[in-house]
Order: sequence, then C-alpha cells, then structure tokens
Amino acid sequence: MIISDKLNEIMIRYEELLRELSEPASAADPDRLRALMKEQSELLPVAEAYESYRKAEKAGEDALWMLQNEEDQELKAMAKEELAESKRLLREYEDRLNILLLPKDPNDEKNIVMEIRAGVGGDESALFAADLYRMYTNYAQRNDWRTELVSFNENGLGGFKEITFMINGRGAYSKLKYESGVHRVQRVPETESGGRIHTSTATVAVMPEAEEVDVVINPEDIRWDVFRASGNGGQCVNTTDSAVRLTHYPSGIVISCQDEKSQLKNKDKAMKVLRARLYELERQKKHDEEDDLRRSQIGTGDRSEKIRTYNFPQGRVTDHRIKLTLYKIDSIINGDLDELITALSTADQAAKLLKLNDPAA
Repeated sequence: MIISDKLNEIMIRYEELLRELSEPASAADPDRLRALMKEQSELLPVAEAYESYRKAEKAGEDALWMLQNEEDQELKAMAKEELAESKRLLREYEDRLNILLLPKDPNDEKNIVMEIRAGVGGDESALFAADLYRMYTNYAQRNDWRTELVSFNENGLGGFKEITFMINGRGAYSKLKYESGVHRVQRVPETESGGRIHTSTATVAVMPEAEEVDVVINPEDIRWDVFRASGNGGQCVNTTDSAVRLTHYPSGIVISCQDEKSQLKNKDKAMKVLRARLYELERQKKHDEEDDLRRSQIGTGDRSEKIRTYNFPQGRVTDHRIKLTLYKIDSIINGDLDELITALSTADQAAKLLKLNDPAA
C-alpha cells in the first residue's frame, strides 16, 4: 500500500503550510513568508503526485463497482477498460511517490566548487582538461548558472594542468555531482603527425559549497601570503599584490587565488574552496565507512573511478557506470549534458529504490 506514515506526515504538514500562508500574520513577516513558501514549494511535487494517486484510486473504485453491478455489457466493457487504466496510473504514481519520498541529499540545492586536473597524457591531458572546463561552463550557461574562476595553471598550449572554479545556481550539485571521477579521451592529438590515437585522462572533483556552520576553521590554523598576480587580467591585476595563497596547516591544503582584482575577494574565494575541500574530506570519510551507501550509489564521490570515455574517432561518449553510449560527442563536449545527467539520476534513484525495498540487494 502506498500510504505510509511518512507520506501522511508530509500531507498533514502541507495542509498546515497552506493554512499558515493564508494567514495575515504570515504576510506581515517577510522572512517567515519566504520560509513557508520555500517549504511549500519543496512539498508541492509530493502533494500533486498524491492527489493524482487518489484520483486514480477513486476512478478504479468506481470502475470496479460498475463492473460488479452493471448489467449492460457495453458499460461493463467500458468499466473494464477504465479499471485497467486506473491500475496503470496507480503503478505510475506509486513509482513517482516512491522516488519523491527517497531521502533527499541535503547538498542537492547547493552551489559547487569544481576542480579539474590533467592526468595521464602530458600536454594532451591538459588540453582535455580545458575541453572539460568549457563543457561544464557551457552547461552552466544553459542552466542560467553563474561561473566564477578561482585559480588555474596553464601549460602554454591552451590547456590546464589544473583549474578550480565555482558554479553558483540552485540545484547545481544535484545535477553535477555525478561528474566526479576520471574522464578518459581517445583522439588524435593536433601535435601527432602520424595520425595515431592517444588515450589521455583528466580528473574531475565536484564539491558542494560549504557554509561556515558546516565547517569550523580556526583562523590560527591558516597562513596567508599575498603576491602579485601573473597572466591575463589587465594592469590592475598585474601591478598590485591582489593574489593570495592560503595554507591550512592541519590538512596541508594550499589554495591560490588571483582571479579578482581585490585581495579581499580573492581571500573570500580561497576560504570558500577551503571549506568545500574540508567538507568533502569529511563526506568522503563517511562515504568510505558506509559500504551499503557506496554500493547503492552511482559514483558520486570516488575521484579514482574511471567514469566516462570520450572517443572522438567513433563520435561516441560512454558512461561506464550505467553502460550508456551516446553517439553525439560534439554536442556533449559543447555542454549538452542533459541526457547523460538524466540517465545517471534515474539509475541512481533506481538503485536506491532497490536498496530500500530489498536491503540485501
């Protein structure tokens, strides 16, 4: 039976929210009104799915009554069709509710910090890292998200040995959390005169932005160094000590940031990256300890896992976790990631449902 204690609690709370939103006192308190509207919007998909479920259930009950009590054969035939359709809809809405009732990832709505590092393959891997950076920034643009560059280390050929940037937008982590891992490219490098296909790799790390309340950092554990920025950025960047280097003694993490003209803004970005890294280290520790959780997830945290291959000669992209191959490499590398991300999200939900219904799976 679809009705569960959790669903009942959600529906009771949803009705309470509707009542509170209609009260004049709520309208008079902007902060409270925003909080109520946010909670109501989060519960709305469950309420709508449950309402559809109840309508299908009522239609099925009416059809069954007609089938059992009507003598007109034509009406009985219609009732039989309506009963079958009701059962189909009930299964559909039940599946939808089961997914909606899955435990939410508390980080799904957060902004993210992304790090891309060249791996095996020398200059070609650095060029591939630059391709991945453009792919994700194009995807962010498609979603009306804002990107902010934090730091980068170029190889002189237009590639990146490493690059760190932020993507700010609601739901950014929920969409891009599946991108962590090793990405592999197979293609003929521009510098290859013999036309041989090379295989190179780059590593992607996706970390939810952490708030100050999520990670406590002792200021005494940090050393700040300032220096003159180098590279592109205009005279203001290159002639002032605006760049910063943050060293966090307990973890050994070192972060450089020189993208902003303001030293304070660079310090703020460096702190955001530090919080994200420390938060991710703690999450990874818990992730490694929870074997059941790791088995029930579609790789969302292991940087050493080879997750995807981009084969240019064959025009294909293959995600190895869900064994999905798409022959649309040009559009994907230009930021059209929706089909991949939807497939990964669906597979993750299916794995969690299976685990929920069969803990031994």
